[in-house]
Amino acid sequence: MFGNKKEAATIESALEQVGTIIGPGAVIDGPLTTKDSTRIDGTVKGNVTISGALIVGQEARIDGTVSAMNVYVAGTINGNITSPQGKVEISDTGKVFGDVTCKGIIIDENAVFQGKCEMTNLDKNSAAIAKERAAAEKSEETKKDDNKNEDKK
Repeated sequence: MFGNKKEAATIESALEQVGTIIGPGAVIDGPLTTKDSTRIDGTVKGNVTISGALIVGQEARIDGTVSAMNVYVAGTINGNITSPQGKVEISDTGKVFGDVTCKGIIIDENAVFQGKCEMTNLDKNSAAIAKERAAAEKSEETKKDDNKNEDKK
């Protein structure tokens, strides 16, 4: 009950930025590549490579490998999913038959996932990531200070 509201909000925010839509009834026979977020409600028979987020609608079907920043699955994907820096969400109507490589994964109750999941960035915990960010910020501040000192000379 609570997960649906969160998922709906997540998908709605992704929908606001969708640049490419493959409508219901559309069939693409071959690879699909886009540079923006994409929603698929039709069928793609080929590999899908998206630079942004990918939303797979309830009636959608993808037969091929999927690579995207984030993947939201409400339809069916027959193939591996790669989202090494993002997350994969499989809704209660979603079906994934293939391996998933991602940073984070959410699988709703009644979803179908048949394959294995490999999580990326497991060697770093949140404390290590926070330390890296702080070090990077401090390094940038030092560079700015050095530039200001050189400008004064």
